[in-house]
Amino acid sequence: MNTPARTPSAIGQADMESAHGVPSCGSPSRRYAWVALIDRGLGGVAEAAAALLVAAEIVILFAGVVARFGFGRPLVWSDELASILFLWLAMLGAVIAFRREEHMRMTAIVGALSARARATLDVFATAASLAFLVCIARPALDYAQDELFITTPALEITNAWRASALPVGIALMLLFAVLRLARVGSVRRVVGALAAVAAIVAAFWLAAPLLRPLGNYNLLIFFVGVVAAGVFAGVPIAFSFGLAILGYLSLTTHTPLTVLVGRMDEGMSHLILLAVPLFVFLGLLIEMTGMARAMVAFLASMLGHVRGGLQYVLVAGMYLVSGISGAKAADMAAIAPVLFPEMRRRGARPGDLVALLAATGAQTETIPPSLVLITIGSVTGVSIAALFTGGLLPGVVLAILLCAVVRLRYRGDDLSHVKRARGREVGRLALVALPAVALPFLIRTAVVEGIATATEVSTIGIAYAGLAGLLIYRRFDWARLIPMLIETASLSGAILLIIGTATGMAWGLTQSGFSRALAAAMSGLPGGAFTFMAASILAFIVLGSVLEGIPAIVLFGPLLFPIARAVGIHEVHYAMVVILSMGIGLFAPPFGVGYYAACAISRVDPAEGMRAIWGYMLALFIGTLIIAAVPWLSIGFLS
Repeated sequence: MNTPARTPSAIGQADMESAHGVPSCGSPSRRYAWVALIDRGLGGVAEAAAALLVAAEIVILFAGVVARFGFGRPLVWSDELASILFLWLAMLGAVIAFRREEHMRMTAIVGALSARARATLDVFATAASLAFLVCIARPALDYAQDELFITTPALEITNAWRASALPVGIALMLLFAVLRLARVGSVRRVVGALAAVAAIVAAFWLAAPLLRPLGNYNLLIFFVGVVAAGVFAGVPIAFSFGLAILGYLSLTTHTPLTVLVGRMDEGMSHLILLAVPLFVFLGLLIEMTGMARAMVAFLASMLGHVRGGLQYVLVAGMYLVSGISGAKAADMAAIAPVLFPEMRRRGARPGDLVALLAATGAQTETIPPSLVLITIGSVTGVSIAALFTGGLLPGVVLAILLCAVVRLRYRGDDLSHVKRARGREVGRLALVALPAVALPFLIRTAVVEGIATATEVSTIGIAYAGLAGLLIYRRFDWARLIPMLIETASLSGAILLIIGTATGMAWGLTQSGFSRALAAAMSGLPGGAFTFMAASILAFIVLGSVLEGIPAIVLFGPLLFPIARAVGIHEVHYAMVVILSMGIGLFAPPFGVGYYAACAISRVDPAEGMRAIWGYMLALFIGTLIIAAVPWLSIGFLS
C-alpha cells in the first residue's frame, strides 16, 4: 500500500510547513504563533502516544507467541488487549496523518493546476474534511456511550475504553483541521471554501425530499458522484468515502448515524489488520538495519556483469524485499538508493529507472506479506495462509516478463568497463545476505505451518530483524526508532481510516440491495467465468488508478468474491488476478499514485518516465492475462 507525496501548496507564507508537517515558526505573521504552538504541542502528544502504542502492540503480540509456543501457556487476554489498543492506534495514526497531510488523495488533476487553483482546492479539501468530522462527532460520542454497557470477556472492563478512541480521534482531527485553516494566509480563501462546502451541504439537505423517492439511484449520486467529485478535487479518499456514506444514510434513509460509526469501528479494528502497522514497521526496520542492502549487494555480485544486470537485480531485489516488508513505499525506498547511483553510472536514463521501479512495485503486489493480501483476507474471509502461498508464483511470472523487456531494451549495453565479481566475493556476499534472504521464508513458514497468525508473525520478523541488525549487520540506529514508530502509525492510520469509511459504504451497498442485484447481473453475464474475469480485470485496473488497492478491495471485495465463487472461480485465483489488475492501475501514469511515489523516492521528474513505463505495463498486463487463464499458477501449491 502507497501514500502520495504532498502536493506543493501556494496557500501563503503562513502555511509553510516543515518536512514533518509542523508549521514554520519563522513566519512573519506573529499573530499565528499561538496556532503553531497548539499544533506542535498536541501533535507531539499524539505522536508520542501513537509511537508507544505501536511498541506496545509488538510486545504484547510477541509475548503471546512466546507464551503459547515457548511455555505452552497462552495469554488469554493478549488478543483482547491488542484489539483495544489497536483502535486507539488506528485513530491516533489517522490524526497524525491528518496533521501531516499524509492521508491518501489523488493529486494527478490537482497537481496539473496553477498554484492559485491548487491552494484553493487544498483549503476546500480541508473544509470538506472538517464538514465530515463535525457531522460524525456526535454520533461517535453516542456510540462510545452505548458501549459503556458492554463488558469485555477476558479483561472484564467496559468496552467504552476501546470505543472512546473514535470520538477522541475525530475531535483531534477536527481541531487540527481548524488549526490548518487558521494558518492559511488568505482569510478570503478560507471563508470562500467554508461557504462553498456549506452551500453544497445545504443544497443536498434541501434536496432530501426529492432524493428519497429515487431509491437505488441515490447510490449513483452519492457513491459515484460525491466520491468522484471529492477524489478529483483532492479531498482525501477516506473523507470522500465518509462524506458519501454520511450523505446517503442521513438524507435517503432513516438509519441512525451511530450505525455508520459502528461499521467504521468494525472495519478498522479487525485484529487481522493489526498486521498492517507491524509489517510497515518491519519494512522500515530492514532498511535501517542494512538487510535490504545486503540482499541487493549479493544479487549485484551475481548479475552485475551481464547486460541489463542491475535491472535484473532491481526486479529480484523488489521480489525479496516485498516478501519482508509488505509495504510498497518501504520496498522502493529500500532498493532505489542502493542501486540507482551505480545504474546511472552505467548510463541508464533516470526515466528508465523510475519506470522499472514502478513496474516492479506492481509486479510484487502479490508477494507475501503484502498488505493487500492481508486486507483481502480480512474483508472476504479468504484464508490468509492460502493467499500467502498463492501469491508467490504469480510474482515470478510477472518478473520473467519484466526481465524479457529488460533484455530487449538493454541488449546493446557496453559493459567492457565492468568487472565480473570473483567466486570468493560472491560467496562472501551470499554468506552476509543469508540472514536477510531467510526472513521471507521464515515469515511464510510460520504462517503456513500454524506457528503464528499473519498478525503475530510480523512480531517474529521484527524480533529477527532487530537481532540481525544488532548482532550480524551491526547497524541499528536507536535514534531512528521513535521516528519510525511515528511514521508507522501515520501510514497505518491513513490506511485504516480508508478501510473504516469504505466498510461503511460497503454496508450501505449491501443494505440497499445493490449487492444482490449486482450478483444476479454478473452471474448472468454471457460467457460465465470468462466474461466475469475479463470484466474484473478491466474494472480493477480503473479502480486501482482512482482509489488505490486497499480502498477498492474493501469496497468491492465483499460484493465480487461471492460472485466469483458462484461462477466457479477459485477465490485465491480471483484474488491474485484482482490484486495484479489493481497494481497496474496503481502504478500506471497519469493517475496511478504509486507511479508518483516511485518518482518521489527516485527524485526523478514524472515526465521522464512516462514513455519508458508503457513497455513494462504491457508486460504486466500480458502476465495478468496469463495468470487469469491458468489457475494453477495461483492455486497449484495449495494443499
